[in-house]
Amino acid sequence: MLNYNSPINNQINFNEITVKELSPVMKLNLRGKKREFFTTVGKQLDMILPTEANTSSSSSKLTSIWLSPDEWMIVSNENIEKDTNKYPLEESLYNSISKTNLGAVVDVTDQIVLFELEGSKIYELFSSGSPFNFNDFKEKKGSTTQTLLNNIDVTIHNKGENLVNLFVRRSFSEHLYSWINDSASRL
Repeated sequence: MLNYNSPINNQINFNEITVKELSPVMKLNLRGKKREFFTTVGKQLDMILPTEANTSSSSSKLTSIWLSPDEWMIVSNENIEKDTNKYPLEESLYNSISKTNLGAVVDVTDQIVLFELEGSKIYELFSSGSPFNFNDFKEKKGSTTQTLLNNIDVTIHNKGENLVNLFVRRSFSEHLYSWINDSASRL
């Protein structure tokens, strides 16, 4: 696993907003569009990939986030061992998807940082730095969106009332965290 310094070392509370990094959490990027791809992935994940834009599906161990008509991010709902880059699910998917030319499986665990935000002012914070209209989004558990937040590409997953997961590239995570810290203090 990548040896890095996290922008957040522990849970931090701002103005009615709690922010923490969930780490280590396995994140895989899947791409494919053949019927066999969907069948194989469904059997291995024990869930159906979401095919409707800006939605997600979950099982007890995994969450699948729609990114495009032929792309999904698979996220573990549980922490993983920190000292390894080997995930049985990744290996199994790679062998049955990538090696058989049904699609592509890429481990993005070290590339993507996962922040969990909780609190009653999350959407006020997001609205202060994003052009996206969160009115409908915040009412639909499981909704996802890819948008800009302070000019940084992010993926946001609505996990429940006043609870979201925010995915950002590692190279922008510290800058985004600084913006969250500054903006939350002004709400």
